[in-house]
Amino acid sequence: MSSFRVRGGAKLKGEIVPQGAKNEALQIISAVLLTQEPVHIKKIPNIRDVNLLIELLADFGVQIEKTGEESVRFTAKDVNLDFLESEDFKNKAAGLRGSIMILGPLLGRFGKGKMPKPGGDKIGRRRVDTHFTGFEKLGAKFKYSTKASFYTVEAKKLKGTYMHLDEASVTGTANIIMAAVLAEGTTTIYNAACEPYIQQLCRMLVSMGAKIEGVGSNLLKIEGVESLGGTEHTMLPDMIEIGSFIGMAAMTQSEITIKDARIDQLGLIPETFQRLGIKMEFRGDDIFIPEQKHYEIESFIDGSILTIADAIWPGFTPDLLSIALVTATQAKGTVLIHQKMFESRLFFVDKLIDMGAQIILCDPHRATVIGLDRKFPLRGIQMTSPDIRAGVSLLIAALSAEGESTIHNVEQIDRGYQFIDKRLKALGADIERFG
Repeated sequence: MSSFRVRGGAKLKGEIVPQGAKNEALQIISAVLLTQEPVHIKKIPNIRDVNLLIELLADFGVQIEKTGEESVRFTAKDVNLDFLESEDFKNKAAGLRGSIMILGPLLGRFGKGKMPKPGGDKIGRRRVDTHFTGFEKLGAKFKYSTKASFYTVEAKKLKGTYMHLDEASVTGTANIIMAAVLAEGTTTIYNAACEPYIQQLCRMLVSMGAKIEGVGSNLLKIEGVESLGGTEHTMLPDMIEIGSFIGMAAMTQSEITIKDARIDQLGLIPETFQRLGIKMEFRGDDIFIPEQKHYEIESFIDGSILTIADAIWPGFTPDLLSIALVTATQAKGTVLIHQKMFESRLFFVDKLIDMGAQIILCDPHRATVIGLDRKFPLRGIQMTSPDIRAGVSLLIAALSAEGESTIHNVEQIDRGYQFIDKRLKALGADIERFG
């Protein structure tokens, strides 16, 4: 198990380029199974979860050709479905929550998909009912073996239908779309997720020959086609990394430029951090964050305490609530952080309290942060990363703290942030990986 040793207090300076979007990558890479023709994907993040998915596809017999540092050509001409029955598949797929994204493409193209109960972050219940309910409405038969912890879906031929999703699940919507593009007839999906990642998936599928209307809305209409062709696709920069860098710059009083941020695709992210008092300038498609000794949290118009809550797109992404929370600890003022979607995601705040932050955990979903306006700096401690986003929040806290911090289990951070220690070192951070 690797760890980071961080000596806080260093001011960072320079430019940083965000990686390709992790959440988009898991969908886009799975979609290569829908065609036997080559699919060339660019801006692939070099992170653990994505690399494990690529390895899984290779085990299925997909040809993997690295064409550049961040580019791969996939050819799923000869897919070995027997691999689904292997112990190797069970072990590898169970350790990667993103592996559930191969179900839709396998079901759509081959009429069969199988998946062990997926792992991933321990952030609370993350049900997958939406995926399987959608598959069943398309005509698939669903089975779940409690003894083997395996999900199975099968269909001789999927048929288009109308469905109203019980929740606007991003991964559920993506999986259903990938199954529906090869179904017979028309599929209408209402209450579909419409995140930029879903829009990117739809655009890629359309470039492969799919017929999809309503991209960017919560009402999608898909006309099934017999087969899909190859394409080339470039992924968006990771909006979660961008938000993390904004918070990091403010906490460490650093002057940082985030390059090629695709500001038009960030939704409420810049505005939410601006409400925490963080100044930023948009320079073309770059975000410049100046060095700030102080930043003050806004209040609502009637003077009541600001609340930052997650919501489905175009609301504020739940993946950045941990970052907003840690950033608020050194602001001036008070904010209520309301994590609606996952009931275990705020439990990392005990580490921040140990570092000297003033936080009241109201219940599993809400925490009140009393900003210290830097009057009482955080202090370095030993801690363990519980999940990707909490891990980076603790890393940001350590970078701003007095003294030395040790963060264990940084493999969790590696799942979502590529070469984060090397990239932060290039900005002047005092960080060392060991173990």
